[in-house]
Amino acid sequence: MKDSELRALVSLLDDDDSEVVTMVESKIKSLGGNIIHFLEDRWEESSLSPVLQKKLEDLIHDLQYQSFENRIIHWYRRESDDLIKGMWAVATYQYPELSIEKLQSDINDIYLDAWTELRDDMHPMDQIKALNHVFFTKHKFGANTKHFHAASNSMINVVLESHKGNPISLCVIYMLVAQKLKLPIYGVNLPNLFILTYKTEKLQFYINVFNRGLVFSKTDIDNYLQQLNIGQEEIFYQPCDNVDIVRRVIRNLVIAFEKIGDTEKVNELESILMQLIAK
Repeated sequence: MKDSELRALVSLLDDDDSEVVTMVESKIKSLGGNIIHFLEDRWEESSLSPVLQKKLEDLIHDLQYQSFENRIIHWYRRESDDLIKGMWAVATYQYPELSIEKLQSDINDIYLDAWTELRDDMHPMDQIKALNHVFFTKHKFGANTKHFHAASNSMINVVLESHKGNPISLCVIYMLVAQKLKLPIYGVNLPNLFILTYKTEKLQFYINVFNRGLVFSKTDIDNYLQQLNIGQEEIFYQPCDNVDIVRRVIRNLVIAFEKIGDTEKVNELESILMQLIAK
């Protein structure tokens, strides 16, 4: 559709006939995310009435959410073996222009620094010490305890930039680097805490990335669960899959928006969670 045709279409949003406005909104939404830039440009024009600007804001939001929903459902159904794409999809909820190439480049920078520190003949514990040094000392990643429930903690792009995050975001970045190094490190869904496990046929131990890469054992998890009065279920000891990780990230976002009273975002994200249940 030509710009002149789009401008004429947008102008009809100001029509007095509500049926015309409804039809125009439906038509604009059918054009998909490609029209967002045009709507944003129109929104910035000072000559628009406040009513038309509000309608444009709502349309832009609806189109961005539609794109986000399509992106994350596509990942869930077709590309769930690629965790960084899932984390990118989540982050586009708040940052619709985010480039996945930027995320991949940032992860690669950490990987290259770690690659120079690790050797194949290292004991696994020494490999973790070396990776911890790169992650926490050289790149200065750490726990965001001051703003633990902030939505930004669940946005991988923000965590890569600020180097502060919550347990799962820090674990995801650490794990993406570790797996790029061919280390057998995976996520584990503990109650109230996300951790990592180093697991081979002969060896398994755990890593608390939120506590600067502290290494601990199965017995420590036993004690942790006992303190919470929770049974020792297998899922608290073994690797979870990428869909479990993305679900937990979105649940953290739901909590973040609940705490600031943003019910619209809570409802949108809960709708997404409902779609990530069964393939």
